Amino acid sequence: MKIIKELIPYVFIIVIVVLIRTFIVTPVIVSGSSMDPTLKNGNILILNKLAKTYNRDDIVVIDVKVNGKRERIVKRIIGLPGETVKYDNHILYIDGKRTHDDFRMKTRDYDLSEYTEYDKIPEGYYFVLGDNRTNSLDSRDYKVGLIKKSQILGKPIFRIWPLNKIGTI
Repeated sequence: MKIIKELIPYVFIIVIVVLIRTFIVTPVIVSGSSMDPTLKNGNILILNKLAKTYNRDDIVVIDVKVNGKRERIVKRIIGLPGETVKYDNHILYIDGKRTHDDFRMKTRDYDLSEYTEYDKIPEGYYFVLGDNRTNSLDSRDYKVGLIKKSQILGKPIFRIWPLNKIGTI
């Protein structure tokens, strides 16, 4: 009986940690170079799973199926529901207006209507890109396409690795 009483606090702590990790925050590891220069391969982030509203330029973690395999990818929201997205001559246009794109680099021309059945992003969907526009599996690829809101697992809020880059994102 004494052993059970001694174990109760440890069991309680384990249950609390599992609940927090399942429903509130969890660590995520950045895999690949698609978010360079903002995030690097191997960065460890804390993901806020409670975030349910998303805006342009938010970094999000997404659950996608690529080649039959489920993956978590980290991308930046570029296009919101009801908007048009177009890349022309390496310039990003949202609803026909040139936008300021901090990650402007050579990338193929892209028009949403050429790759999807939609002229505008449908309600409940988002258009996402990696910050490394030339090396990113994102909404421009038919394997990923537009992202459903239900695929977004949350927003990374804090980088915990590497230690010299620790802080908010």
